[in-house]
Amino acid sequence: MDTESFWRVVDAAQDSDKPLDVAVADHLSALPAEAILAFEHCFSRLRDAVYRWDVWAAAFLIGGGCSDDRFDDFTAGLVALGREWYERAAACPDSLAEHPAIRTAATAGDQDVIFDEAFNFVAPRAYERLTGDPDAFWEAWEGYAGACTSTDEEDHEGMGEPFDFNDDQQMRRRLPRLTALHLGPVPG
Repeated sequence: MDTESFWRVVDAAQDSDKPLDVAVADHLSALPAEAILAFEHCFSRLRDAVYRWDVWAAAFLIGGGCSDDRFDDFTAGLVALGREWYERAAACPDSLAEHPAIRTAATAGDQDVIFDEAFNFVAPRAYERLTGDPDAFWEAWEGYAGACTSTDEEDHEGMGEPFDFNDDQQMRRRLPRLTALHLGPVPG
């Protein structure tokens, strides 16, 4: 499955009345096992591409803080937003301040918007449905020839320049729209 096919699956599932992770798993479970592994490979590559300090800072603002595990859920959520928003966020994380759900969540104090833990497990669920074996995906994934590995939390190379997420001035400079949305205007 190439990246175009991956996005077609995600975009088609967004039209379902089911939760996105369920709709994608439904679609994938009708495909051959190799296609499910290829979907996971694309998913991993897309998540790895946004495993950066500037994206993590956006997650920190939106989520009122953001641990390593929660950042995994955030990057999965970025993919779950679909191609257009994923690409916008990858190019400029501050553009997430324009997303309607994020704007609404900021006003309501909802710190879980975009964080999508369930989307992390779409391929394993589909694979289990296909095989009937809850462990089959992980065994197959380990041996999958083209599998990429997720970014190791200790390996911060390629993440860009690190900075202090608790430094409001630095956050306002780097992510001005998201900071204004979540921390309010610059104090006078």
